[in-house]
Amino acid sequence: MKQSTLIWTLLMVFGGLGLLSIQIFRSQGAIYVREVPVEAQASQPESPEQVYRWSKYQQVPATEKGEPGVSFSLSRTIGLWVAAFCTLAIFSFLYGDNPLYKFTESVFVGVSAGYAMVVAFWTEIVTNLFAKLLPGLARISFFPDMEEGAQVSWLYLVPLVLSVLLLWRLAPKGNWIARWPLAFFIGATAGIRLISYLEADFVGQIQNTIMPFIVFDSKGSFLWIESLRNSIVIVGVLSCMVYFFFSIEHEGIVKYISRLGVWFLMVTFGASFAYTVMGRIALLSGRLNFLFNDWLGI
Repeated sequence: MKQSTLIWTLLMVFGGLGLLSIQIFRSQGAIYVREVPVEAQASQPESPEQVYRWSKYQQVPATEKGEPGVSFSLSRTIGLWVAAFCTLAIFSFLYGDNPLYKFTESVFVGVSAGYAMVVAFWTEIVTNLFAKLLPGLARISFFPDMEEGAQVSWLYLVPLVLSVLLLWRLAPKGNWIARWPLAFFIGATAGIRLISYLEADFVGQIQNTIMPFIVFDSKGSFLWIESLRNSIVIVGVLSCMVYFFFSIEHEGIVKYISRLGVWFLMVTFGASFAYTVMGRIALLSGRLNFLFNDWLGI
């Protein structure tokens, strides 16, 4: 092991032990909750009214831990420490690629995939497929508020068959059958995305560009700020279009207009990059706020 690696490893280990000891002696990093009783009434046409009672637990500050009804939550405390450990493990990538970072990254990817699969199962398969093909069984099992006497939608057999054919790829023979539903899903997704892109981006941007140079209010007064903004947008769009117009040589007045379009493009790309950087800084600020406020209690 290199000397620098040994030094950084010792610093990280002693730093972690120091944070752990501070948390233990200051009694920080613990979650306290208050039990809140909840009562709800439900009734069905042929059944008497039923009353359901349960309790939900609301997180409270550590300063209220001695108050009546406030108790220590072991599960939430473990979740807090696991979240803090994963956050520090992700931050360890600043030191370099290491096994701790790889382990946390794998856990994050696996948990995200599992969460997406569970959400897709309950929102797509159960709601859109199971409830349409077997409405009576779905009403008894998962959806008591579902309309009684709902008819079976036989059209949903088509996605069921396509999904089964898609899973045929896992079979030892005949896995080429999975190409047909895969081609259908890709084509349908591309068609849906194309329509939404044309409506939201292409047509929307054209509509937002069609605006007057000079703006007046309802009383006939000249609005110079709105007029200046509209003029900048129109000039910027036209100059950018000239820059991408390669059928004529960029000489003379066309050269200067295309250069103006380049400046507008540079400002646009810079604003997009700054917006992306701000989003990443906001994520970093959120994780630091979690570590210093929720975990360390500073």
